[in-house]
Amino acid sequence: MSNIVFIGLGNMGAPMAHHLAQAGHTLTVANRSTAKVTTWLGDNAGSALTGTTLPDNVDAVILCVSRDADIQEWLVDNGIINQLKPGSLIIDHSTTSAGLAENIGRIAAEKGVYFCDVPVSGGQQGAINGQLSLMAGCDSEVYETLCQITAPYTKAIAHMGPVGAGQKTKMVNQICVAGLIQALAEGVHFAQQNDLDVGKVMALVGQGAASSWQLQNRHETMHKGEYDHGFAVDLMHKDLQICLDQALASNAELPVTQQVDQYYQELIASGNGSKDTSALLLRLQNHRPT
Repeated sequence: MSNIVFIGLGNMGAPMAHHLAQAGHTLTVANRSTAKVTTWLGDNAGSALTGTTLPDNVDAVILCVSRDADIQEWLVDNGIINQLKPGSLIIDHSTTSAGLAENIGRIAAEKGVYFCDVPVSGGQQGAINGQLSLMAGCDSEVYETLCQITAPYTKAIAHMGPVGAGQKTKMVNQICVAGLIQALAEGVHFAQQNDLDVGKVMALVGQGAASSWQLQNRHETMHKGEYDHGFAVDLMHKDLQICLDQALASNAELPVTQQVDQYYQELIASGNGSKDTSALLLRLQNHRPT
């Protein structure tokens, strides 16, 4: 069992930390909002981080926050990276730029610490069920340790390469998801506009080549106009901007991703940034062709 500091108790982080505690690890938790720390400790064994001072003999710091700036603040600005013993791990489950991961990796390596960029896929429900897919960018010699620590909430994990490779793999995931959600939104919208039974249509096409996780898990709530099922439009826009920046730097062309990101920006501008990513259907329903 490991002595773990877990930072970020949001929709994803709180259940992931819960699984670690249930597995017998010793947890010290932190969050920008202290209310979430209090809530988590009310249901789980562990302790709260005192300021930014780490407890003794920490084996791993795990982060599940939102943005590049959050990682920079917790690890570098707050000095957490300087308190870790040589050989310990930093496991970052956030979705950030590859450049940020590579830079933090260099700083960690200078101190004998292993930084692992390990973004996840599977959404809030996957975190709750302990069924997440992990994309690991790390030194190969700590991969097995990484697997052992994260096992309580992992369905699948793969070593994608050195630090930064995990984030680039997550970019592929977000690129694919964005296109799938837009296609599903168009399909549901078309069925609605043509007086088809949406549920019946999706039950049938979901058994063929058009099937996807998004179709199986989101068509019904989209048809009902329910958009409170996890990953928010604001965060998806952030992720797609990371994808587009990396595409520009690597001479990759992403025309569909760029278009879908524009649609998400329209949703944000209309006050729908907190709705989940399937709200692309809402945009189509409210759109009036000229």
